[in-house]
Amino acid sequence: MIKILIADDHTILRAGLRQIISDCADMSVAGEADNGFDVLAMVREKDWDLLVLDMSMPGKSGIELIKQIKSEKPKLPILILSMHKEEQYAVRSLKAGASGYVCKDSASSQLVQAIRKIAAGGMFISAAVAEHLAMGLASNQDQKPHTLLSDREYQVFQRIAAGEGISEIAHSLNLSVKTVSTHKTRIMQKMNFANTADLIRYAIKHDLISEAGNPG
Repeated sequence: MIKILIADDHTILRAGLRQIISDCADMSVAGEADNGFDVLAMVREKDWDLLVLDMSMPGKSGIELIKQIKSEKPKLPILILSMHKEEQYAVRSLKAGASGYVCKDSASSQLVQAIRKIAAGGMFISAAVAEHLAMGLASNQDQKPHTLLSDREYQVFQRIAAGEGISEIAHSLNLSVKTVSTHKTRIMQKMNFANTADLIRYAIKHDLISEAGNPG
């Protein structure tokens, strides 16, 4: 029996995931969390066979949360669920230690397959993500500018694109205003933006705004 911990701040989605999993005799939902801090507490308290993790939740979340969980429980397989279809975010999740990435609109058809494959020690990624990974390994040329950002810079980038101010971002990420300002400066330099409007236009053009602007 695969003991699964589900972490998502949307009650309806957790209910839907429970329903899908309940139809499988070889797996069960043994715990639920609705924020990043509870996820960490539950991961520390018990041994789970697999964690199904929403990419955007209250408290600690995203790449930062994946890295912390893997540092404390390196053998725990993590399957990421996200509204975001942009392949680069999936690649960052996998590099941070996740074993799979499923878009929420594909969860009903892919969830069970992904859980079984990851629980058995494998990885689960879409064809688009696999192609993105292969292209990245083959060549670093012609990369989109946002792929050059560090994980933290990418996190700040998305929040700026979603309309958050420097102070708001600092509070959300538990960073100083000076640190966030430094990240913004580096983002503008790496991506050759003249102003914030350029950043927002780029984010919209490349569909990078939804993860921060519409968490889930």
